Amino acid sequence: MSETLWSSLLKTVKRFLIGGSRNPEDKSIFHKLSLIAFFAWVGLGADGVSSSCYGPPEAFLALKEHPHLAIFVALATVITIFIVSTSYSHIIELFPTGGGGYLVASKLLSPSVGMVSGCALVIDYVLTITLSIASGTDAIFSFLPSRLYGYRLDFALFVLAVLILLNLRGTKESVVPLVPVFLTFIATHAIAIVYALVSHLSNFTPVVTGVAEEVRRTTSTLGLGATIFLILKAYSMGAGTFTGIEAVSNGIPILREPKVKTAKHTMLYMAFSLSLMVVGLMLAYLLFRVSFQDGKTLNAVLFEGITHRWPSPWGKTFLLVTLLSEATILVVAAQTGFLDGPRVLSNMALDRWMPSRFANLSNRLVTQNGILMMGIGALVLMIFSKGSVAFLIVLYSINVFITFSLSQLGMVRHWWKFRRREPRWLKKLTINGIGLILTTFILVSVSVIKFHEGGWLTIVVTGSLASVAFLVKRHYRKTGYLLRRLEGLTEEVERSLTHLPKREESKTIYPDLSAQTAVILVNGFNGLGLHTLFNVLRLFGKSFKNYVFVEIGIIDAGVFKGVEEMEAQKAHVEKELEKYLVYMRGHGYYAESFCSFGIDPVEEVVKIAPEILERFSQAVFFGGKLVFAEDTFTSRFLHNNVIMEIQRQFYRQGIPVVVLPIRV
Repeated sequence: MSETLWSSLLKTVKRFLIGGSRNPEDKSIFHKLSLIAFFAWVGLGADGVSSSCYGPPEAFLALKEHPHLAIFVALATVITIFIVSTSYSHIIELFPTGGGGYLVASKLLSPSVGMVSGCALVIDYVLTITLSIASGTDAIFSFLPSRLYGYRLDFALFVLAVLILLNLRGTKESVVPLVPVFLTFIATHAIAIVYALVSHLSNFTPVVTGVAEEVRRTTSTLGLGATIFLILKAYSMGAGTFTGIEAVSNGIPILREPKVKTAKHTMLYMAFSLSLMVVGLMLAYLLFRVSFQDGKTLNAVLFEGITHRWPSPWGKTFLLVTLLSEATILVVAAQTGFLDGPRVLSNMALDRWMPSRFANLSNRLVTQNGILMMGIGALVLMIFSKGSVAFLIVLYSINVFITFSLSQLGMVRHWWKFRRREPRWLKKLTINGIGLILTTFILVSVSVIKFHEGGWLTIVVTGSLASVAFLVKRHYRKTGYLLRRLEGLTEEVERSLTHLPKREESKTIYPDLSAQTAVILVNGFNGLGLHTLFNVLRLFGKSFKNYVFVEIGIIDAGVFKGVEEMEAQKAHVEKELEKYLVYMRGHGYYAESFCSFGIDPVEEVVKIAPEILERFSQAVFFGGKLVFAEDTFTSRFLHNNVIMEIQRQFYRQGIPVVVLPIRV
C-alpha cells in the first residue's frame, strides 16, 4: 500500500471516529462549543453529584453502632459544601477566564505552589476517571450472572476507550449523550428520598425524640469528647462527597457567555443538588435502619428497603432503574476528569511546567494531547489496580484537598492584601478562612487515616509528577536564558526602526515578480526571525530582490478562550510583521507579508505556499532552527520541529526550502 493511500485511509478513519475539522476563526464557534449552565451541571457536576454514591455511605458506616449521629455528619457536610461552593464562587469572580486550583495558587501564592496544586489536580482527575469507571462497572456487573464477572476489567477498559473517543470529538459531543443518564439518576434518587421522608412523616416526632435520646445515651457512654471525635472521623471519611466542587471554576473556558454568570449558576445547581442528596440519603439510612450487607452497596440496601412493599412489577422496575442509573452516573462522573484534567495540563504547559504540546489544540479544537494523557494514565492505573474499587478509593480524596486548601489559603491572602480596596473583604475573608480550616482539617485527617492503607502511593506519584514538572521548567528556563542572547539583536533593530522613514514618507518600491524572492518563516519579531533574515542577507547578499515574511498565529488553549483573545492575537501578529516590512523597505528592498491563523503551523504554511508561489515564481523558503549544544531526547520532546516538517512537506511538492541553523 502506497504512503499516500495509507495516509488517506488513516484520515478517513480518524474523521469517522473523531469527526471533521472545525474552523477556529468562525466567530460563532465559541457559542457552538460552549455549555449553558444546565449542560455544565451535567458535564461538570456529575462528579460531584455521583459522589453521593460513595461519600455518604462511607461516612454513615464509619459511625458503626451510633448511626443516629449521622444527622450531625450530614449537617456538617452540607455546611462544608456551601462554604466551599461559595468560596469557589469568589474564585470565579476573581478569575473570570478560569480560576481552578492551579491558577489560584500560582497567582495568589507562588508559581511553585501552583505547580504542586496543579500536579495534585492532574493525579486527582486521573483517579476520578479510573475510580468512577471501576465503581460503575462493579455496580453494572452486580446485576449480571456471576459467570460474566471475569470480563469486568475488559468492560471497564472498553468504557474508558469510548470516553476517550467521545472527548476527542469535542466537549459538547461528550456531554449531550450523558443528559438522559444524569436526569434519570436525579429523578429516581429524588423520588426515593422523598418517599423515604414522606412515609415516615406520621412518626416524625418519635424519630426526632428517639434520635435525641440516642445522642444523650452516646454522650453519656462515650463522653462528649469521644462523641465529637466520632462525628469528625465520620465527617472526614465522607470526604469523597466534596470532590468535584472545584470542577466549575476549572471549566469556565467551556461555558456560555456571560461565563461568570453561567459558572455561578452551575455552582449553585451543583451545591443544592449535592446537599439535598447527602441530607436525604443520610436521613433515609437512619429512618430505614440501613446496615452493611456483604456484596451490596449501602444505597442498594436502602432502595431495596424502600421498594420491597411497592406493588409488582413497579417496585422491582424502579429498583433496577435506580441502581442502573447509579452505576451509569459513576461512569459519567469520569467525564469531569476528561473535561478539566487536560485544561489543567494546558495551563501548566502555557507556564512551561509541562511540555508545550499539552497546550496545542486538535482540529476538533480540543486539547487532544491532554485527553490522551489522562486516558492513558487511567488505562495504566485501571490495569495496575485490576479495577479494584477498594484499592482505588484509598488513593482518592487526598489530592483534591491539597488543591482545596491551597486555593483557600490563596484567597485568604488575597482578601487580606486588598482589604482597603474591597468593601466586602471581611465577609469574603471569613468564608474563605472557614473553608481553609475545614479543607485543611479534612486533608490532614484523610492523609493520616489512609496513609498506611495506601495513601502514601498517591503522595509519591504526585511528588514524582511535581519533580518532572520542575525538570521541565528548568529546561525551558535554561533555554529562555540562551535565547535571551538573541534578543540583543531584536532590541538593536527595534531602535533602528525609529530612524527609518515611515511608509507614507518613504519612496514606493515595486516588486520584481520575476526576480529571486526570499520567503522567510518567522514566529514574531524576535531573535530567531531576525537571525534567519540576517543569515539570508549574509549568505546570499543582493541575490534576492523581494522579501516575503510569513507568520502563523497559533491558536492554542491560551488563545482559544473567546473572540477578544483571538482578535488580540491577530492584531499582535500583524504588528510584528509590520516591523519586518518597515525594516526591509527602509533598506531599499521590496517586502510584503502573509499571515494565517490555525492550530497546526505546518498545515497553514502548506496552504499559503501556493498563493506565494503563484505571485513570486522564483521564491525560496527559509526557516531557522534552534541547535542546542547537546541534542538530547528531552530537547527533541520539549521543542517542536515545525521547520523540519515543513521542509519534508515542501520537498514532496518540489518547493525549495532552506533550513538555517541558529546555535544557542
